[in-house]
Amino acid sequence: MKIAIAQLNPTIGDIFGNSNLILEAAKKAEVEGANLLLTPELSLIGYPPRDLLIDPNFIAAAGAQLQQLAQALPPKLAVIVGTALPNANAVQLGGKPLFNSAVLLQNGAVEKVFHKRLLPTYDVFDEDRYFEAGENSNYFSIGEVKIGVTICEDLWNNEEFWGKRSYAGDPVSDLEKLGVDLVVNLSASPYCAGKRGVRSAMLQHSVIRCGIPIIYANQVGGNDDIIFDGSSFAVNRKGDLIQVLASFETDFAVLEYDAAKQDLFGSGGNGQDARSTTDLSFHPAEGDAEIWAALVLGVRDYVRKCGFSKVVLGLSGGIDSALVAAIASCAIGPENVLGVLMPSPYSSDHSVNDALELARNLGIAIELLPIGDLMKTYDRTLADLFVNTTFGIAEENIQSRIRGNLLMAISNKFGHLLLSTGNKSEMAVGYCTLYGDMNGGLAVISDVPKTRVYSLCRWLNSGGYVGALPPSPPLEKEIIPVNIITKAPSAELKPGQIDRDSLPDYDVLDDILQRSIEHHESAQQIIAAGHDETVVKRVVKLVRQAEFKRRQAAPGLKISDRAFGTGWRMPIAKSSFY
Repeated sequence: MKIAIAQLNPTIGDIFGNSNLILEAAKKAEVEGANLLLTPELSLIGYPPRDLLIDPNFIAAAGAQLQQLAQALPPKLAVIVGTALPNANAVQLGGKPLFNSAVLLQNGAVEKVFHKRLLPTYDVFDEDRYFEAGENSNYFSIGEVKIGVTICEDLWNNEEFWGKRSYAGDPVSDLEKLGVDLVVNLSASPYCAGKRGVRSAMLQHSVIRCGIPIIYANQVGGNDDIIFDGSSFAVNRKGDLIQVLASFETDFAVLEYDAAKQDLFGSGGNGQDARSTTDLSFHPAEGDAEIWAALVLGVRDYVRKCGFSKVVLGLSGGIDSALVAAIASCAIGPENVLGVLMPSPYSSDHSVNDALELARNLGIAIELLPIGDLMKTYDRTLADLFVNTTFGIAEENIQSRIRGNLLMAISNKFGHLLLSTGNKSEMAVGYCTLYGDMNGGLAVISDVPKTRVYSLCRWLNSGGYVGALPPSPPLEKEIIPVNIITKAPSAELKPGQIDRDSLPDYDVLDDILQRSIEHHESAQQIIAAGHDETVVKRVVKLVRQAEFKRRQAAPGLKISDRAFGTGWRMPIAKSSFY
């Protein structure tokens, strides 16, 4: 029996377009001689659909399209599609109005329905808001082969792997009791750095425990702040990876289940894996390469799915805007990127020159808009009100807000998406200006700490890039001008200003932030780890005070376990409890 995996990139709400993606994959699967096609979780409507699920017209349209798709599919091919189905008992018995479901389509009709049992309600997930949990695990058969169906979180409750007790149940164990021969999983598992290895290790552990091979079909693509890496894979009954699909791009593969051997094999079939064991790993590798690929995919899909074709950003000559410009150039092509230089009287000559050199290296268009005269106009307008006060943050931030207004004007005039360039370290402690450098439709690196920004730029310059950079023929020098990487970072809002005037060194700051934000360590725990008490308490206070800024920030691409986005739900008006 041959089983195809369609690693799709659906667009949320594009029911017709997503249906066509499934149909195209089904036609390919038929040509490949497959008996069964797997698609990702909610593949018909896109994940996460959020409050689209509240609209009954949306659910009705999805239901109608599901029926049309069933009739259009090759009749002999069994296809599992993810969608939201009404809960018929919701009114009479109570409960949520919908199920997160996997639907088996064959012979022009819905053959069987499976409901997701474990509904995640942590981090970016909020499924309990919309869905009723399925009560039972179940399977279907192709010939004599019993195939158990699970949906995403249903595979994430392995008590032995996580080393903690769960009271939610374990659908894989329940399928084992039902005597299934194979488990398939429709998934929409978001990306964060290092997660691909955790997923595969978890499912390999599950297979070794239960002795049942598993096929995992994951969504790929960017949807708002969430990036899905794909990285679908299959594990044989010994717990070995026997097929790995691409990361951060759509892909398709065909596996073979041998009923006589009761095991799963890669697309070579007959016990021959599709790739050698040395190739059965996730690419790109962990670290800068995978983060780069994730950010490029996130920008590309956000631009495309939101209906833009070009982007604009401010180029300061600093490392953050340099990295964002490089990501955007790779994501949508340098011809679609506009960099705007807006020097003030405090901008150094080298910053302007660095920005110009970067633009030449990337091949992007640039505009030079000096803001000195605009600053003087603001000074005159505010002179009477600000009389007898000292020059300070208010005046410094006017520069940032002038730049933000100019960038928004360009965005409005030409229909470009404005990319903001602040990093996670700055967003965490509020080292950013509302209605200034925070302006934008997408905050590309707002989940990338400053130390990682440097690491990514060095990696780019080492030739580790993925995709369209550098332009052809290859550059004979660095993509990111070396001076951008080596000079002291500065907002250049006053003479001689550098970031260290206001913040700890970034290696210190980022370690404190990671411990506090991602590992939930208390101030005392961070101090005990060797950090200065005064610095720690100041950083923790800055993070707390900056919440009102983050609430107003553009959506930012999530690459960590704990990003300032959908999964971050801190109150603004709050007091310290320590």
